[in-house]
Amino acid sequence: MAPVRAALVTPLSGPMGGFGRAGAAALALWADRFSGPDQVRLTVVDAHPDARGALHRAEGTRPDLLFGPYGSGPAARAAAAASRLVWNHGGAQVPPRRNVINVLAPARTYFTGAVQLLHHHLAGGFSAGVLHSDTGFGRGVGGGALAEAQRLGIETRRAVLPESTPEADVLLVVASPAQEVRIAETLDFRGRKAVGFVAAGVREVLSGLGERREGLLGPAQWLAEAAPIPDEGPSAEEFLAAFRERTGQEPAYPAVQAFAAGLLALRCLRAAGASRDAAVLEAARRLDCTTLFGRFRIDTRGQQVGHRVLTVQWRGGRRVVVWPPESAGARWQPLPVA
Repeated sequence: MAPVRAALVTPLSGPMGGFGRAGAAALALWADRFSGPDQVRLTVVDAHPDARGALHRAEGTRPDLLFGPYGSGPAARAAAAASRLVWNHGGAQVPPRRNVINVLAPARTYFTGAVQLLHHHLAGGFSAGVLHSDTGFGRGVGGGALAEAQRLGIETRRAVLPESTPEADVLLVVASPAQEVRIAETLDFRGRKAVGFVAAGVREVLSGLGERREGLLGPAQWLAEAAPIPDEGPSAEEFLAAFRERTGQEPAYPAVQAFAAGLLALRCLRAAGASRDAAVLEAARRLDCTTLFGRFRIDTRGQQVGHRVLTVQWRGGRRVVVWPPESAGARWQPLPVA
């Protein structure tokens, strides 16, 4: 059997290099230890500072499977430049394209769970403010939160950075990690029933806040404690142990996303029986399965409709899932401030 040629384009340097390298390490782990009887040869190309150029270099290796980069900006640029089918595991705000398969839940759903959670618990009603950056990701996440709030009959207020923070009972913030840190450090939480940041969904970004992080809400594509029992690939426990053994580190969330993309792409390649992109895409459209990352099912546009974003809250220095109800490990609590 001929080896499977795989190529990953992702930032290995620059501001996104840390998360990009985590994804690359996880995909290498998949190729070396979790590809079953197939021999996978993985090529990794640095997407910084030119995602389009890196994508073309990767296509030049004539891969059977092509994986896009971490980060919505690089992922969108790479997808637009690609002539091949791209497995997108790192960009939640990538416009639908016929040559892209999205493993992630879309950015517009990042805060819909938080809105549903608060609508469920705050029976007396509340106003929701959304502060977002003027980027594709910011508009996607912010617009999704506003649309869900309006659907539920919640009064909404919107501000686009650098505008001032909107006055509202609940505030949801979508910006770059550095911007969110600055806002979180100076924001007056008093009088707010809840505050959410995209960065609160991950361990690393808001760690410098200390106790100010307590009670904050955030979206998480994955949390080990809430990982499902997979019918494709290893369990979360097996993956975590293998990743720690290989790297000596805990996997950042992009690592899990990249690893799942490898499992899914190889399954579709096997089902297709050939490395023709059209056949692999058709196999992906038929696939409905569960990896350690969650459910995978795409619509006819390649958009992910099976995977669901978790809403987490910081409690006692750790993230706990508070929504959706079937995944929740704890009940939501109001902010611990006057």
